[in-house]
Amino acid sequence: MSYDFNTIEARWQAYWAENGTFKAENNSDKPKYYVLDMFPYPSGAGLHVGHPLGYIASDIYARYKRHKGFNVLHPQGYDSFGLPAEQYAIQTGQHPAITTKDNIARYRQQLDKIGFSFDWSREVKTSDPTFYKWTQWIFIQLFNSWYDNNADKARPIAELEQLFSEEGNTNINAVCDEDVIVFTSEDWNAFSSKEKQEVLLKYRLTYLAETEVNWCPELGTVLANDEIVNGVSERGGYPVIRKKMTQWSMRISAYAQRLIDGLNTIDWPQPLKDSQTNWIGRSEGASVTFNVKGHDEVIDVFTTRPDTIFGVSFMTLAPEHELVAKITTPEQKEAINTYIEATAKRSERDRMADVKTISGVFTGAYAEHPFTKEPVPIWIGDYVLAGYGTGAVMAVPCGDQRDYDFAKHFGIDIPNIFEGVDISEEAFADKDNTIIANSDFLNGLKYKKAVKTAIYELEKLGQGKGKINYRLRDAVFSRQRYWGEPFPVYYVDGMPQMIELKHLPIELPEVEKYLPTETGEPPLGRADVWAWDTAKNEVVSNDFIDYDTVFPLELNTMPGWAGSSYYFNRYMDPNNEDEVFSQDAINYWKEVDLYIGGSEHATGHLLYARFWQKFLFDRGIVPVDEFAKKLINQGMILGTSAIVYRISGTNKYVSKGLKDQYDVEELRVDVNMINASDELSPEDLKNWQPQFKDAEFELENGKYIVGREVEKMSKRWFNVVNPDGVCDQYGADSLRLYEMFLGPLEQAKPWNTAGITGVHGFLKKLWKLYHNGDVFGVTDSEPTKDNLKTLHKTIKKVEEDIENFSFNTSVSTFMIAVNELTAQKCNSKEILEPLLVLVSPYAPHIAEELWNKLGHNESIATAAFPVFEEKHLVESTKQYPISFNGKMRFTMELPLDLSKEDIEAAVMAHEKTQQQLDGRTPKKVIVVPGKIVNVVG
Repeated sequence: MSYDFNTIEARWQAYWAENGTFKAENNSDKPKYYVLDMFPYPSGAGLHVGHPLGYIASDIYARYKRHKGFNVLHPQGYDSFGLPAEQYAIQTGQHPAITTKDNIARYRQQLDKIGFSFDWSREVKTSDPTFYKWTQWIFIQLFNSWYDNNADKARPIAELEQLFSEEGNTNINAVCDEDVIVFTSEDWNAFSSKEKQEVLLKYRLTYLAETEVNWCPELGTVLANDEIVNGVSERGGYPVIRKKMTQWSMRISAYAQRLIDGLNTIDWPQPLKDSQTNWIGRSEGASVTFNVKGHDEVIDVFTTRPDTIFGVSFMTLAPEHELVAKITTPEQKEAINTYIEATAKRSERDRMADVKTISGVFTGAYAEHPFTKEPVPIWIGDYVLAGYGTGAVMAVPCGDQRDYDFAKHFGIDIPNIFEGVDISEEAFADKDNTIIANSDFLNGLKYKKAVKTAIYELEKLGQGKGKINYRLRDAVFSRQRYWGEPFPVYYVDGMPQMIELKHLPIELPEVEKYLPTETGEPPLGRADVWAWDTAKNEVVSNDFIDYDTVFPLELNTMPGWAGSSYYFNRYMDPNNEDEVFSQDAINYWKEVDLYIGGSEHATGHLLYARFWQKFLFDRGIVPVDEFAKKLINQGMILGTSAIVYRISGTNKYVSKGLKDQYDVEELRVDVNMINASDELSPEDLKNWQPQFKDAEFELENGKYIVGREVEKMSKRWFNVVNPDGVCDQYGADSLRLYEMFLGPLEQAKPWNTAGITGVHGFLKKLWKLYHNGDVFGVTDSEPTKDNLKTLHKTIKKVEEDIENFSFNTSVSTFMIAVNELTAQKCNSKEILEPLLVLVSPYAPHIAEELWNKLGHNESIATAAFPVFEEKHLVESTKQYPISFNGKMRFTMELPLDLSKEDIEAAVMAHEKTQQQLDGRTPKKVIVVPGKIVNVVG
């Protein structure tokens, strides 16, 4: 009976779907285990073979935990809002919902074909109104919360209003805007409703503010830093400029220290933790206030080196700093404006990364040094960013290389404040070996003492204080797009109002086009029906806005990270229409036990998700403040590109072995045209693309051989391998095994379709082990000692491998076990039945089929994992080498518990010993129990 993998896999995939085999229960006597993949964005290209790597690993672990007696939650869904679908809609006019639906159907088909044990009854899609109703609800909870520094947690805004009414804000220690006015309870109670709303907006965890953003005019939207590559939009390659806009923002900065501290409580990869720690950017130092000469304005700076304050010889403001326009002298205005305009065309990321370019312009204004009262020239420079710190730096060129280079370039003084240090060639930044000089009361002090003294003296002057600073900025939460979650917000007299839960979701309206309006409003400004009727509590036509009962709705939409910041919790109770999830469900599942996904999400999704989780914990909505106990970053499966060589200036292509004879250009071609011997058919290439139609070829030995290059799998390089074709040709079980066999989960590894034949051959051998020709050949025969030894060493190794996520070595173990059992001619059910359970997490379809043939009516997913028994690996006998005068002549198998005397007697009685001695009496017999026997004489 042949191994018909296509029929077998289709049968069991249908069985799992019909029987809900992998459906998790929210209440169970079993211990719970939650295995999660970072859910995919469903692109039109579908999956390539690199995408399932993490899914296969998580699926193996989920299946294993079921075998170990756990109630396993292993869900899947789609991060289905996003810019690509919107851009496609702009180009084609097709609604993003249609494109997204088609893409999801394609993904689902591909995922099912690989045989994942997902609980599809819990599927979520972030673009589904039944899902984003709760995204909108969480936004409202954030709006109705403030951060209490004393309690170190978020609290309801109603409690803050109560405090204001009773005692004003003098004693309130909250995270809030810097320009909050001080008021008494009497003041508060006398404020108008709008004035109160304006004050509260400065405290809310999500708030409106004028913010510097990355604006892409071509796309008509704000972009996050990670959506910009080399100063242009990742999508489309369009220019990006810096622009001030009124945006919704979230006070993630309130959680900066907790986000750092929480990393110590979770089992996540250290490089990922380091990325988050660096992104948050905690530093200790001082806030210093410089007065601006001739103005009422002051410049606040944060510095980690207040000990170097006497080395300040200039100040630099970010070009976007609000003071620039106020303090620039008339003579410098034109140069300043030209510089600001040029800077606006560069992304923050480019400005941070560019350490070679030195540029800046003098404002013409001066600050006053806090201690010496000397004038300090104020410059602007694009290496200072408005959103980092205060957007201003006190430049100490003798102690900072960038300041040093700037000062040298523009001829600014570089005073030396370090004792015994030469700064003629470069700045001196070794704080541990610093002794301060030329600095009045700091002279002779080392770094730590000088820092404390400088802060003390600044506080005495009222021009500074010790401070902990974070580089992490509040997250801009508005996007000028169509295809995103609508805000549950309408405006009365310019102030945002939240729509009640019972009226959610606020769904996306139909629009004629998916572009911003001609007047610059986001695409939702094109909607005919997009205003809120407070009398009817419904969305109504814009045509009837009378501002008595009808008010404008927010036209921006939420960013892509909104839905992905809590989706893992929604999986616990995804069909609940009344709550984001029930308390029973969240208290049962609590958090994700194993999360697998890419490291590229370290400072995006994972940071935002941890922020939302901590907020929901503060408000008593979730029971834990970290959402994932353990996280693994899977490595990337790389493509093996195929390269053809064109003689420069011609349309002639030479085979790889001949290319060094010519000046050639390299072109990548579709890897799916290449056979296992790296051979390409010239006719296939001619028919592939028009540019090759009239190509000529110079072959070697009658063949055209391509070159190979291992690089990222991408449509751009034509090296994408579709998993559907692999499943059709070799089966999903072969694909699953091969992806694991390629190497350690966390490492990058190249794909080579030819290599899959090895694991496919193993599966054929496994199938054959259970058959005697065309007949199913498993019997109730007693297993041999060797059978048991093979089985139990396999149980031990596979369990250790899975627990350590060393899936590649398990595949090798299976191959060894099947080879040994085949050689042993094993057909014992006592051995072959538990072997299937071991194989099942990796190759579930063949395991299900053979399990069924063994007479089981239930899925193998319900079977218990085999128990390792040490006794089967303990050797009870020893194969002794029997030597005569040091030369080994034969071997004897003897029990290990024999005494020296018994071993000697057994050896002397053996017929081969008698033949060797030929009647002689040996001088002595040397016996080392468990090792050797040597007959001397």
